[in-house]
Amino acid sequence: MSKCCSSPGCDSAHPNRGRCPVNGLEYSEVSVRTIAHHIKESWAWTPSAERYYFCDAPDCDVAYFGNDNSVILKSQLRTRIGVKERTEHDLLCYCFGVTRFDFERDPATREFVIAQTKMGACSCEVSNPSGRCCLKDFPKSR
Repeated sequence: MSKCCSSPGCDSAHPNRGRCPVNGLEYSEVSVRTIAHHIKESWAWTPSAERYYFCDAPDCDVAYFGNDNSVILKSQLRTRIGVKERTEHDLLCYCFGVTRFDFERDPATREFVIAQTKMGACSCEVSNPSGRCCLKDFPKSR
């Protein structure tokens, strides 16, 4: 279970940040374990960097990048990254399969996710491509 989901307020801050070699912006660190969960043919992937980061910019094709300037593109993943896409079928919550459409139709889905994370039933560290709590991906207001 992700520490951000088990603590009050769902603190999703990561202290380690890296600069995307494509768009030049800074992003939070992500574990190799998370990447291996989302990359196609993870058995054929050999990490080359000491640290990896998750690029959540919708207009950037990079999903992950290493401190060695290696990149993993969205097209190299088996998982669609909801924060990089904007269709109603993209996921807001990877742990429980809540899509944008589900949330728009029934905003109570967010309360369901909050309740589940409080019970420790989430798996954000591996299920969410960002490696962080899914709650931060829900729209702030409707």
